[in-house]
Amino acid sequence: MFKKLSLFLVFALFAITTYGQTIVSTSPENKNVILEEFTGIKCVFCPDGHRIAQGLKSDHPDDVFLINIHAGGFAVPSSGQPDFRTPDGEAIRAHFGVNSYPSGMINRHTFSGNSPVIGRSAWPSRANIILGESSYLNVAVEASIDVQTRELIVHVEGYYTGNSPESTNFLTVALLQNNTKGPQTGGGAGNNYNHMHRLVDIITPTWGDPINTTTATTFVDRTYTYTIPAMYNNVPAVVDDMEVAAFITETQSEIVSGHGARATFTGITIANDVSVHAIKDIDPTCESNVAPVVTIKNLGQNTVTSLAITYEVNGDSHTYNWTGNLPALWDETITLPEVPFTMQATNTVDITIPSDDDNSNNTLSSSFDKAPEGTGSIDVRIITDAYGYECRWNLKDSNGDIIESGGPYPNNTTTEFRINVAADCYTFTLIDTAGDGGTRATLKDHEGTILYNAVGNWGAEKPGQFLSNGVLGVNQSQLDNLSLYPNPASTVLNLKNAENANIQVFDVLGKLILSQDNIAMDAQINVANLANGTYFIKISKDNAVATKRFLISK
Repeated sequence: MFKKLSLFLVFALFAITTYGQTIVSTSPENKNVILEEFTGIKCVFCPDGHRIAQGLKSDHPDDVFLINIHAGGFAVPSSGQPDFRTPDGEAIRAHFGVNSYPSGMINRHTFSGNSPVIGRSAWPSRANIILGESSYLNVAVEASIDVQTRELIVHVEGYYTGNSPESTNFLTVALLQNNTKGPQTGGGAGNNYNHMHRLVDIITPTWGDPINTTTATTFVDRTYTYTIPAMYNNVPAVVDDMEVAAFITETQSEIVSGHGARATFTGITIANDVSVHAIKDIDPTCESNVAPVVTIKNLGQNTVTSLAITYEVNGDSHTYNWTGNLPALWDETITLPEVPFTMQATNTVDITIPSDDDNSNNTLSSSFDKAPEGTGSIDVRIITDAYGYECRWNLKDSNGDIIESGGPYPNNTTTEFRINVAADCYTFTLIDTAGDGGTRATLKDHEGTILYNAVGNWGAEKPGQFLSNGVLGVNQSQLDNLSLYPNPASTVLNLKNAENANIQVFDVLGKLILSQDNIAMDAQINVANLANGTYFIKISKDNAVATKRFLISK
């Protein structure tokens, strides 16, 4: 019995000599990757998993297909939050015993141990293994949606270039939804996180429709008709954002290969209508050139293959002649050619496309600010969370050269120091190696002007630009001239120019190892009892604080 009574299935299974093939290749190919990613809106590290998965997709757009499964404890919504879970997703999670997040399966293949479920750091290497393996089966899929009736038609073809080791295989078709704005712990977007490749339903039985002939030259041709409801768990089902993924398994596990497709659309009543859908926000900048990023969307039935895009920056007009292939209800994000502009405190971007059947959506405007400007003495404050060892940062000049960098730091501590810079445009980037942010950082010049600020779960990186006039403060920190040597050390650590300061030594986990008050001008610190590794010394004098890292190597 089919799982869904509303599903109409028409399929045919023929030998190679009798079918009318349309979309699948009959030549031997390598396997495609199906990455089933287990996630949840309360999973702080899941945005980093999404980043890794999307990186795989970007590197192999025609060979890697993503399915994001919201299931398990981290996917349980609080009151007022959307519920992205599905019965199919929960069944798959339970069957494979998924308990950690983010985790995923690459073609449900067990690479080691007794489970196909692996952590996000292993996805790229395992995916490359699968992509390098030959496949005895090719899969192709296409889909269309009637926007008037919300009827989805999915057409799947498979072709066996060799024999399967199993006499019965199974075909699964998953329906996914993109661009769903919603809450997400981590990722830095709060309630506006953009959820992609989200499983909303499996339109075959959960574990697939059987394929009972699995020998070389077998051709599989199946068509599914399915009506998309208005909502899934009270979350709107937006037909524009739907895509499908189809894959064939040997049993419930071991995906042989698969494929994915974005739906095409019918039933649109207007013939020609292109919309300037969005302009990507431009962060405050001190650059003299800008390359606006615009998303255009085809709201008409006719496919768009060329478009003249006019863009003005502070009133200076430029034109870009875009060419491509944009079917009905598809969108494309375009980086416009970089152009020079004269900086103002607030700068404007206006984007216009030619007139068509609806001109109400042909123009869109945006603005961005000049980066803050300060002196050449930059005071940095870094406040780590419980994972200070994940924190890194760097400071780049206008040539892109790193002139200063730092991290890791002790957990749950405040580190303050001063950087003196020449007149230039600088980019400060705060980095979290786990991809979820959490460390707070503030940069101020010596007059108190805030040049950079980061707080919350800002993701893997948070860059920001500022201008410096190169003027140094007259009251330099009393600790600017201190020195620490040798580094690495083995038995004795020398601290010079820190008279009457107080010192504290921490390990990388933030544990206080030793402390000493009112040290001499040229102090010697006994570190003979410290194990090999990384340590931090915090030097405090009056209102000045400096933190330096040193190594013990014996």
